[in-house]
Order: sequence, then C-alpha cells, then structure tokens
Amino acid sequence: GTPSASDFAGTSATTFPFSNTLSMPSSFNKWDLYSAKIGRVTDDGMLRVLENGKVVAEVPAKSLAEGVPIIRREGKRPAYLDEPGIDPSQIKIPQDLNEILRKLLASSNIMSRAWIYEQFDQTVRTDTVVRPGSNAAVLRIKGRKQGIAFTTDCNSFYCYLDPFEGGKQVVAEACRNLVVSGAKPIALTDCLNFGNPENPEVFYQFEKCVDGICEAARFFDTPVISGNVSFYNESKGEAIYPTPVIGMIGILNDVEKHCTMSFKNEGDLVVLLGQNTDELEGSEYIKEIFDIRAGKPPKVNLDMEKKVQECCLKAIELGLVNSAHDVAEGGLAVALAECCIAGGFGFNGEINTQLRADAVLFGEGQSRIILSISEQNLSVLQKLANELGAPISVLGFVKKGNLKLNIKDNVEYTGEIDVPVDEISDIWRNAIRCKLER
Repeated sequence: GTPSASDFAGTSATTFPFSNTLSMPSSFNKWDLYSAKIGRVTDDGMLRVLENGKVVAEVPAKSLAEGVPIIRREGKRPAYLDEPGIDPSQIKIPQDLNEILRKLLASSNIMSRAWIYEQFDQTVRTDTVVRPGSNAAVLRIKGRKQGIAFTTDCNSFYCYLDPFEGGKQVVAEACRNLVVSGAKPIALTDCLNFGNPENPEVFYQFEKCVDGICEAARFFDTPVISGNVSFYNESKGEAIYPTPVIGMIGILNDVEKHCTMSFKNEGDLVVLLGQNTDELEGSEYIKEIFDIRAGKPPKVNLDMEKKVQECCLKAIELGLVNSAHDVAEGGLAVALAECCIAGGFGFNGEINTQLRADAVLFGEGQSRIILSISEQNLSVLQKLANELGAPISVLGFVKKGNLKLNIKDNVEYTGEIDVPVDEISDIWRNAIRCKLER
C-alpha cells in the first residue's frame, strides 16, 4: 500500500507497506525519533483495540468520522458588544510620552520573545535565511531560486472586542507580515481556541471569528488548507479571549530579495505606506496604560490593505526597499522602535497632523507599513504608490543615536518621543527575563 501519515497531540501515526516494516526503526533512529509498531491495516472496516491479545474495544471505523451525531449550537451576541465605545476626549494625553513607549516595549504582547525561542534550534538543515525576531521566518529551498516564508498571528483582544473584525484582522496582519518579508501569501492554517461552546456567547464569538477569517481569506486568495479547534479553554469559570491563531505561508520568487525590519543605513529615508488614524480603542496603549478593556478594535479596510501590501511587495521585488515592518501592537512608535532596535540605528522625524499625538504614536490603525529606502528611490516609490492607490508619506530618516519623533499640528508641537535606542533596546530585550525573575 501507499504510505500515509496523521498527527495527534505532538505524535504521528504512519502506515508502511509490510515489506518496509523491517527498515522502519533505522529510518526513525536516524533522526533520534522513538517509534513502535502499534497495529496493522485490515479490510473489514472495524477498529479494534487489543490488550494482551484480548479485544477490549471494537467499533466500525467509519462511525468515528462520518456517522457521528452532529450538534448544532445556537450563538447569542454578548451584551458587552453593544456597549458604547470609548470617548477619546475623556482620556488625557500623558505628559511623558517617552515613558509610555518604555512601558509598552516592556508589556507582555510587545516585548522580545528571544529568551524563549533562542532555546530552540532555528537553523535545522541550514535552510534558515531569516531567523525568528523579524516579521516572518524565511527559508531557502535547496536547489531552487525561490524561498518560503512563515508567520503566525493573532490579536485575541481585538477578537474579544469584535469577533468578526478580529477574525478579518488576524488574516490581514498575517498577510502583511509575509509581504514585508518579500513573500506573496498563498495559504493558511488555523488553530481556533475558545471557551466552552455550550455557552451561547462563546459560540457566537467562535462563529463570528470564523466568518471574519473566511471573508479575509477569500479576499486575499489564501485558502484555509488545514486547521484545528480547541474548545473548553477556561479557568475558574472564565473563558479565554477568542484566540483564532493563523499560520500562513508565502512564496518568494527570489529568496535573495527577502526583506527584514531592521534599519540598514544611516541617512536612509523612512516612509509610511498607509494612513495614520485617530483609532485608540483596542490598542495596547489603552489597555496597558489606562487599564481599559472595552471599545471597538481598529477596522480593517480590505481594499486599502491590499493596495498597501501590493505596493510594498512590488517595491521589495524591484529592489527599492532596504527594510520593511508592519505597524501592529503598540502603534507607529513601537514599530519604529523595533526597526531601530533591530538595526542598531536611531531615527529622526516629524509628522504634521490634526490627530491627537497619542493616537498617531500608539494608535493601532490598520494597513500601515514602514519602509526605509535610499533617497534616490523616493520618486520611483511615490510613483508606484500612486499607481496602486496606496497612501505614502515621508516620516524622517535613519540616523545614529536616539529615536526622535515630533508630532506637530502645523502651529505647535503636540507630542514628542526622544529616547536613546540603547536604552529602549535593553528594556525590550530583557522584559521577559525581568518578569520571570520577579
């Protein structure tokens, strides 16, 4: 027969032709894997479990897959989804925005995870081109020009505040993380984690998240090729936030043209694809600094998202881009900080806007990408962005020293970030260790 395989709970069950069973142990031993023969395939359609030669369980195999009873549950929209949103005018802008940036870089959803992932092998079979810590992992395919990129994403807080928008957003962000790495998204898998589905409000969250994922997956032409569902994730009667994790793969036509988020050259221009918004609700800033867990998450305009992503990917393929990074948790200031930290450079910029300073710096409006480019490439990039309908603006330039960004309303300065990169790098890199050692 033809070999086949399936996996469950971190193990795999594999079938081999009987003639190959003698060579099985050596095949697994080569990779330091434990293996054991657990049974054989029969032709009578029955699944039997034996203990010491005695049948202890026997059921038709088909009944485990096709003949099972189907439970159709009813969802109920949670009341909190209809509560009024946050009024930003009631939130006072902090005087020390530098301290806000420091706190966000040390927060659980933004801090570096290197302390965890560096304990594991990241270069299996020497095919790793971009290691963890950038926008996505990039691997070469031996003997080929192409490469592949992988990412996993989920913002469970968005999914709690609006399950449908949260479901759309997680697919859009996964696509964005691949695009800024130079890869075209092609397919996804999901891991849908929710509370007790017997609770109608939990089941509503599940249904709407799936609806949002489906809408975005169809829009970006990234089919869901596999996945799993994990229910009953609760503690002391409290369900977890809806957590539909998306794993996505993309293809690079030329793996040598991959892109990372680190600023590369002093003097490079830093530009923004997309538009800043006044959306503060659902942000790490609102949650971590003001302890507000309510409101609506930023909305994803899929048409704008696609325009921004297409512009970014084309610019990378044309060799116009030195670095690319998406704006996500923590907003523009955190994204710039991550680019500075990764490259060991600073930044100097100014934004003229009528928006609140904290919304510009820490709001999480979607469909935004930060690029660094050589100055001579600006006109070509602007032409490309205009052709594709992607908003573009110059933020500043890469320099040594501090991360410095001024917000101005055409008359006066309304906010400022000015922090040494060495200082914020230390905060970001060591935050998880500090939390564990408390």
